[in-house]
Amino acid sequence: MALPRDRNEVTAATDRPATEAVFVADTAGLAGHPRGLTTLFFTEMWERFSYYGMRAILILFMVAPAAKGGMGLSTELAAAIYGLYTGSVYFTAIPGGWIADRLLGLRRAVLVGGILIALGHYCLAVNVRPLFFAGLVFIVLGTGLLKPNISSIVGQLYAKDDPRRDAGFSLFYMGINLGALISPLVCGYLGQKVGWHWGFGAAGVGMTLGLVQYVLGRNRLGRAGLLAAPAANAGRQWALILTAIGAAAALIYAVWPYREWLMLVLTAALFGWLLRTGARDRTERKRIGAIIVLFVFATLFWVGFEQAGSSLTLFADQYTRNVVFGWSFPSSWYQTVEPVFVVTFAPVFAWLWVSLGRREPSSPAKFAYGLLLLGLGFLFVAVAAQIYSRTQVKVSPWWLILLYLFHALGELSLSPVGLSTVTKLAPARIVGLMMGVWFLALSLGNFLAGHVAGYFEKMPLPQLFGAVFLTTTLSAVVLALVTPSIKRLMAGVH
Repeated sequence: MALPRDRNEVTAATDRPATEAVFVADTAGLAGHPRGLTTLFFTEMWERFSYYGMRAILILFMVAPAAKGGMGLSTELAAAIYGLYTGSVYFTAIPGGWIADRLLGLRRAVLVGGILIALGHYCLAVNVRPLFFAGLVFIVLGTGLLKPNISSIVGQLYAKDDPRRDAGFSLFYMGINLGALISPLVCGYLGQKVGWHWGFGAAGVGMTLGLVQYVLGRNRLGRAGLLAAPAANAGRQWALILTAIGAAAALIYAVWPYREWLMLVLTAALFGWLLRTGARDRTERKRIGAIIVLFVFATLFWVGFEQAGSSLTLFADQYTRNVVFGWSFPSSWYQTVEPVFVVTFAPVFAWLWVSLGRREPSSPAKFAYGLLLLGLGFLFVAVAAQIYSRTQVKVSPWWLILLYLFHALGELSLSPVGLSTVTKLAPARIVGLMMGVWFLALSLGNFLAGHVAGYFEKMPLPQLFGAVFLTTTLSAVVLALVTPSIKRLMAGVH
């Protein structure tokens, strides 16, 4: 399952890292963290409220027949659109980070991104098909501006050697999941019980609330996220950006049947460019290499994790007994279960990483734990699918609840740690770009997750979920074996 970004890459004419340039030892905020963390916490909470609230009902809306207010699409086509949309949401983090670094700065990028996201959700709330697709595009562009850059601002609240950094990202991540917890209850209920577009509209209201509190709380950020100086030739750069976006859209449309392969090729080309031109010395090259290796395993994690909004949502809707004490509840409410566990355990993980001190596992080891826990979660739903295939009786909700418990523990082991690790490993002058690369793992994972979900009606579900279990579990084993090598690439960063 997840962030203004006026990234000041350097201060005036110096080449000092931005986080060192802006850092002030602020302990006046939540749990001894900087005050700005609270503002960013609630901004991200409302942005994720809008995203996950809409996501909880998106594929259900697309496959619902027109007579019930839906689009009446096939499961395979709906899964493809879902994967393209969710993948694009994170793919645009790369140009979004670049735009923030060169043109807007972190804070203004987050503000503009939030406005576009809210506009997109309001477009979805209008029952007109062309506006539905326009809304998806607005959300994609807005999230690309907001998501990587707000995470970069969180990193700038701390010095690079501040022991609170991982814990701070864990608390920030709790805000992400608090929004994801509430939104399916509100948007899911409105969408499935009242009308689909009421659910989409509620998502837009959530993003609007996030924008209001972000603007009102911006002074709490201090100098974090401020842009050192505007880029020269901004008009020309904007023209290049718009041209590149148009060309990318045309290319994706032209190679639609091969979109996953296109993403893989473009990702490999990006990695080659980063290793060749993004590093100034051997240490930077090694650390960028470590990010790339962790990127591969993070992508595998998201392929499985992002089944939540597609194949697992369909399994919840069609094969699970959604009744408690005689009361029927919307299948989209399962999207709340995993965030409940994340919000519950995020403070525990934040405390754990600090309390372990020198015994704290390395970042690659935490990634391996995350993959293993994700795989074990799919083992439960594979068993549930096998029970249904034998009995043709809808299965207990507890199978999905167990799955989401393990997925939450896996997510806390990998996702906030990944955010923190990138801010520590990336050279300060390209931290925005490297944060975009991190979200590219989410993008590619979502693209591939949509492809996997397309087999929901073409492959027996025990085999489908069992294949995901085996893939993620074996990936965890491989990562555990190569962890010592990755730690050497990290060159002293834990």
